[in-house]
Amino acid sequence: MPKVLFVCLGNVCRSPMAEGLMREYSRQRGYILQIDSAGTSSLQQGNRPHPATQAILKREAIDYSTMRSRPIRREDYYFFDWIIGMDNQNIADLSKRAPQGTADKIHLYMEVVQGKQDQEIPDPWYSGQFEKTYQMLMEGLKPWFTRFKEEA
Repeated sequence: MPKVLFVCLGNVCRSPMAEGLMREYSRQRGYILQIDSAGTSSLQQGNRPHPATQAILKREAIDYSTMRSRPIRREDYYFFDWIIGMDNQNIADLSKRAPQGTADKIHLYMEVVQGKQDQEIPDPWYSGQFEKTYQMLMEGLKPWFTRFKEEA
C-alpha cells in the first residue's frame, strides 16, 4: 500500500484538503492508500482544518473530524513513499530537512498535471481562494493516483 504525505505551510488549508480528496478518490476506486498531511511549520499545530477547507470537504462528503495540523517529523521522511508539497517554498523547506537518501521522495503537487508541471498551488490562507485550491487539487488527483498505483 503506497504511503503518501501531503505538505503545505500550516497544514490547515491545502494539505488537509489534498489528504481528504485523495483518500476519497482512492476509496471510490477500491485502491486504498495510506494518506496523511503535515506542515513545514508548527504554528497551527493541533488546529483543525481552516473553516473554508472544512466547508469544501463537507460539500464533498469527506470526513475531516480527525484531522489536526501537525508539523512534518524526521520519521515521516522514512515512513512515507511520497512527500508532496504544494509550492516551491514547501519543496525547499522539505528538501533542506530531508535526511540523506530521502530527498527523491519529495515532489511538487502539480508536477503530474500536463502543461502545469511547474505551477504552485497558492496558499488560500492569504488569498481566500479556497475554490481555486480545490480546482487545482482536483486536476492532480487522477494523475497522482495513477502514478501511485503504477509505482507501487
